[in-house]
Amino acid sequence: MSSALRTKPFGGKKDKKNPPILSHEFVIQNHADIVSCVAMVFVVGLMMQATSTLASIFIVMGHNVTDPTDAATRNEPFLYESGWRDGPAVFFYTLICIIMHAILQEYVLDKVSKKLHLSKFKLSRFNESGQLVVFYLMSFLWGAEIIIREQYAENMSKLWVDFPNHPMTFLHKLYFIIQLAYYLHMLPELYFQKIKKDEQLPKIQHSIAGTLIIGFFYFFAYRRIAIVLLTLHYFSEFVAHTFGLLEVFDKEEKYAKFRVFNNIIFLLTAFSTLVLSFLTFFTGIGKSNPTSGMTGLLIAFSIQGFLIFRFITSFLKSKRESKEQQALKQPLTKKSKASGETKNAASSKKDRKKESDLPEADQNVSQKKVKTK
Repeated sequence: MSSALRTKPFGGKKDKKNPPILSHEFVIQNHADIVSCVAMVFVVGLMMQATSTLASIFIVMGHNVTDPTDAATRNEPFLYESGWRDGPAVFFYTLICIIMHAILQEYVLDKVSKKLHLSKFKLSRFNESGQLVVFYLMSFLWGAEIIIREQYAENMSKLWVDFPNHPMTFLHKLYFIIQLAYYLHMLPELYFQKIKKDEQLPKIQHSIAGTLIIGFFYFFAYRRIAIVLLTLHYFSEFVAHTFGLLEVFDKEEKYAKFRVFNNIIFLLTAFSTLVLSFLTFFTGIGKSNPTSGMTGLLIAFSIQGFLIFRFITSFLKSKRESKEQQALKQPLTKKSKASGETKNAASSKKDRKKESDLPEADQNVSQKKVKTK
């Protein structure tokens, strides 16, 4: 919950910095409290008999396909399908994701970043990777638990047998609802977190792509293979963003050599994804439903192909930058003038790097000193 709406003790001085009510700054500072109030409307509505039916559409998982009597008699879990009632549920849990985002930001990330005195660039990376590390870790553990519970690893034929009749357990369905809600909540967070316009496009693409991809696999009954592929992908992303956090703290680049482990995990994950996609969509679903099998295979391979292309591009870019840095560090035996210019260039680049690691206030002081020289 945001601290901006907390009331001060009676007799306390009035805070002159409080923005006008319903202004943009007021909404941004207190968005967690505002969203919490909206979510509480649905929770309270669920407790009242007159509104419980309407409120339950937003909170309770819909499209139950299990006979309650048979389930109670046989001690079997309820099974669910996808449908239009998932829309209100996704909306409600999007509110919950916004609240959880604000709690993690205020009570963990902000407290840590204040002690570290990070620059603007590193602060942005720290906040982004910090949020995603928690989401990816939670999603990976949740997905792994469902895979073990449903025995998909022990009996891989469950991924395609009886397709498209693949009903979900409660936790399986809730998993996809939370996934859709999390990717959708990224859009209003652009406003709440005051993301600059030049930094919004990749975040918008990430949000829309995640929503469309997960929504496609969810509503077109590819849910079993989807949760396996997502679990693998989230493990790889968790490792990648963990290394991203290490880079924020690693000013002297002591842990840069361990980045190879991240590359190995990504390649193993990509290979496993391609193999599982081929087995499930082509040799599994494709036998009974060729159209659905080829469609799923095309989508899965296209997504993984894009991720591999992005990985190769990033890898080559980092290699090129590393070679440029090594070239600047090599001693030159040519003219002394050229040697002096090269050393000055290397020193200037090193100074700029050190300056970029400073907090914003220290950067301004450093720039003023340069101008007065």
